[in-house]
Amino acid sequence: MANNRNKRAVSPPAKARVRELAEFLWEQSPGHFGGALSKVLVSDKTEGARDLDFRISTYEPAAYVQTHVHEAKQQIYYFLAGEGLLEFGDKKQIVRPQQFIFIPPRVPHGLHNTGVDNLVFMVITTPVRD
Repeated sequence: MANNRNKRAVSPPAKARVRELAEFLWEQSPGHFGGALSKVLVSDKTEGARDLDFRISTYEPAAYVQTHVHEAKQQIYYFLAGEGLLEFGDKKQIVRPQQFIFIPPRVPHGLHNTGVDNLVFMVITTPVRD
């Protein structure tokens, strides 16, 4: 009889494929308020990506994510539309389209839509868990 204790569960291999934004539902994650929504486009649950999370987010005027910190995650935010106030470390910065920020692990950060239109941005996170 084979010993199954030493065998690891193997996830199905990820596949390359074209997807459409409309396939994904908007979600409001914990710590996000007032219409701070995201569509998780690439993750271990959607595409089998083991170490990457890629999403588009839209924050309605006055929506925000509270200041928080990740122990291991690093993130990139790339802003597409609108404007807001980004807090990172002890700094505050107005953000607008075509700006981006790299947020290393252990840097407190939060984001508020302070504009009159939706704040739209892409988020890349790796690894997917702290």
